[in-house]
Formats: sequence, C-alpha cells, structure tokens
Amino acid sequence: MGKKPFHTFEDLYRLVSDVLRRHGLSDDQGAIIAQAIVSGERDGCDAHGLYRTLSCVEAMQRGQVDGQAQPEVHDHAPGIVRVDAKRGFSLLAFERGLPMLEQKAHVQGIAVMMINHCYHFSALWFELEKLTERGLVGLAMNPSHSWVAPAGGTNPVFGTNPIAFGWPRPGSPPYIFDFASSAIARGEIELHRRRGERLPAGVAIDARGQATQDPVAAISGAMLTFGGHKGSALATMIELLAGPLIGDLTSAESLDFDQGAQVVPYHGELILALDPEVFLGPAKDAHWSRAEKLFDPVRGKPRPSGRGRIARTA
Repeated sequence: MGKKPFHTFEDLYRLVSDVLRRHGLSDDQGAIIAQAIVSGERDGCDAHGLYRTLSCVEAMQRGQVDGQAQPEVHDHAPGIVRVDAKRGFSLLAFERGLPMLEQKAHVQGIAVMMINHCYHFSALWFELEKLTERGLVGLAMNPSHSWVAPAGGTNPVFGTNPIAFGWPRPGSPPYIFDFASSAIARGEIELHRRRGERLPAGVAIDARGQATQDPVAAISGAMLTFGGHKGSALATMIELLAGPLIGDLTSAESLDFDQGAQVVPYHGELILALDPEVFLGPAKDAHWSRAEKLFDPVRGKPRPSGRGRIARTA
C-alpha cells in the first residue's frame, strides 16, 4: 500500500520539520521554520510556503548556515533588544528575543529588536503575527541580496527589501501587510521559471538593461522596484535602517559575503513594537473603535483579505 496522504497542516508541519532536521537543523531551529513555512502554505502564498523548504535545505547543503546555532539575547539599551543569530536562521533569533522585546514595549510604549548575523529566507508576517497576538502594533524590515535596480538604473543595488506592518484587532484577525519594495518577490521569479511561465510586464530587466518577461533573463539581469522612484526611496530607507543603523550588512554586502555560493541572504533585521495601552491609557478602547472604521466594508473602506492579512512578500 502507498503512504497515507497528508490531509492536515499538522501533517505538513511534521513532514517539513522532519525534512529540516534530517538536513542538519536543530530541533528548535527546525520547529520554528516549519511553523513559518506551513503558515505560508496555509495562507496561499506559494513563494513562502512549502517551496521554501528547498531554500533551507540548499542553504544547509552549501555549508554556510549553522543549523545548530543558539542565538544570544542582549539587553542592549532601555528600549533596544539585540539578538546575535550566530549565523543561524532569523526566526529562532526572533523567538528568543521576543519576550524581552514585549517586556520593554509594555514598560516604555515602544521598543526595538535588532537581529544580527542571521540568514533570512522567510516572509515577515510571521513575526508580525506574534506581535499582534500580544496586543502590540509592529513594524519589521530587512535587506536581502542586491538583486534590484534603483529607479532609472540598470545595475542591481537593493535587495527585495520587504517591509511589514501589523495592527491588532480584538475579536477579529489582525491587519497585517507584508510586501517587497521590489515589483515582484524573488521567489515568484523562480516559481515562474519552474512553471515555464512569463513574468508580468514591468517587473524586471535583462543583463542589457532591457525590459524582459523571461524569468531566466530576469535572474541574470535585475528586478525593478514597485512604483518607480517611490519604491526605490523605500528600498533605500530599509537598507539604511536595517543595515548600517543596526551594525549589519547592506544587500550589496550580503551578496559579496555570499561569494557565489547562492545561499539565502545574510544580514540583519529590524523589528519595532508599540504598545497602544501605554500610548493611550484608558482612552485606548475608544481610539481602537475609531480605527475599526477603516475596516468597515459597508463604508467602502479597505479591509484585509483572506485570514486578515495582505500577504505579498519578498
């Protein structure tokens, strides 16, 4: 008889975590990464779902990621948590630093976590969900590898440089957006290549700087920012805030560090957490009720899709 098919996300989680552990990840690294991958699959984001298991396995096979790394959490300043990922994946570093970040945010109203020396492969909404579950407003960003040309340019300078935002909504799923400053996610280009599909127009150029819809030509050329100069400015901001400001690499430096190994990007991540209870005190509920009007479909206002997030990631 054939093997029993996987019917539930719990089955899928067991499969992914087992694969990751077989390829050298510790139990705690494998568990948190499997949670993120299954969350992506659950939410219909193909570029950050089950497909990302391959990225993790390839990174381990190329020998640069430390799958046994144990992050170190440092109380860096009254409002800052610093986590050294020790060349492991970013998600375990985030999980280890989250309790201190939450505590600082509840005391001061705002706190920052900077993750250093991490390999990053995943969407950012996973971190934002953890913050909104704790009643915190969150913002997260990171550079990647320099695959993206600035507005008006033809040479890659920026990473896909995602930014994500989370807003807790008592009694409803949180409002979360997570998208790249590039016009398309890097993983989407690879998925188009695997499926033999052309890219949308206006998302990439080839090695000669000409517009292309060929995913192979796009990989050897450059991706473009969304919104022209606006996306380019946003990408610059993310490079600065999640690179030099936290003492970590820019996207160009990450690609140089890779030295052709084609491992997932190596850099830092910046996460901000804001506690509305500290900002607003007893008036918090009244102001949160006002905020809910933005999500009222009867008034024709924007509202989250699916499970309460807009999942467009890098």
